[in-house]
Amino acid sequence: MGKLTQAHVKAAINKPGRHHDGDGLILFVRASGQASWVARIQNDGRRREFGLGSLRAVGLGEAREKASLVKAALVAGRDPHLALRPPKEMIRTFREAALGFLEAKAADAKISNAKRRQSLSQLKTYAFPSLGKLQVQSIDADTIAKCLRPIWTRKPETARKVRSLIIRTLRFARPDGALFIGTLGPAVADRLPAQPKRGNFEALPYAKLPALMARLVEKRGMGALALRAAILTATRSGEVRGATWNEVDLDTAVWTIPADRMKARRLHRIPLSPAAVALFRSMAAIRQAGTDLIFPAGNGNELSNMTLTKVLRDMKVPCTVHGFRSTFRDWAAEQSSQPGEVAEAALAHTVPKAVEAAYRRTDFFDKRREMMSAWANFALGGDGAEVIPIRAPLNRI
Repeated sequence: MGKLTQAHVKAAINKPGRHHDGDGLILFVRASGQASWVARIQNDGRRREFGLGSLRAVGLGEAREKASLVKAALVAGRDPHLALRPPKEMIRTFREAALGFLEAKAADAKISNAKRRQSLSQLKTYAFPSLGKLQVQSIDADTIAKCLRPIWTRKPETARKVRSLIIRTLRFARPDGALFIGTLGPAVADRLPAQPKRGNFEALPYAKLPALMARLVEKRGMGALALRAAILTATRSGEVRGATWNEVDLDTAVWTIPADRMKARRLHRIPLSPAAVALFRSMAAIRQAGTDLIFPAGNGNELSNMTLTKVLRDMKVPCTVHGFRSTFRDWAAEQSSQPGEVAEAALAHTVPKAVEAAYRRTDFFDKRREMMSAWANFALGGDGAEVIPIRAPLNRI
């Protein structure tokens, strides 16, 4: 154990000379307030000194660690200067490392382009402003917690996603990532307050849906149009926002979502009700040039995941976009004569029992077509084929 303590180091700053910690580590004070660390190592009959940095930049613990690295390198016949130099991966900025991480994941067929764009957007918005210019080696639990604190309780779901992206980036970028990450996640959690408890997605009672749809068809904006599509098809927000024209066959009234855009990673065919077909045809009439998205943002890119949520907030509707899938499921259970497995297939839910899944070879497509038409008729107050014309110009939401 070294001879110096933090108190000794603090006192030594004003005492010019060499202050020995032991095992070759020396605090060299040239003049009052000017101090640096030196490792004096004897190897093969030669005594050599290696500068380890100024006291302002290197603390006692780090100086001891560096001195140990120098000694180990000499004994092993390696260049001690290389032992003191951090790997080039460690001196990359977090922004460089994050972009490298996303580029590396681009080859992963299980991750959609939309998901990668969303990850990049979240990093740009919430991580890069505070972490982007920092070197990977300097990012610790405190800096991550400071980055996340403004959104940790205000936007808990987004904050968790950003935390995951930060930690995964560091695991990818640091040579010791696999070991480092084991302690980083818990350390970040220790520095942040508890988040609001999560419950089920808040759903609108199905009896109130026709009144909401009557208001919604009067509302302008691409977000309102996409929300109508999500409700009529009982799909997830991301599935609607990422929908492209090559997925939809309006002549046969079928929307086929490829496996890489589905949560369960399985292709999903959706029978479109007459109301849904009418809505999609209305979108074709105002199709935006330069993009294949059916519900694009003004710049041609995919709508933000908050766009549909904002529509509900503006309408002061106390439910979530995802909650409409629960609304559909409740309606199907209480108002439809179709078996429960038909509704589950409509929601693209994974069959929980392996044996049941093995013997079930159908997706109940024809039964689902009847169900989705009945759902649209109910949602639109009895006339599922009626779609109020889209008025131009559209106010992008």
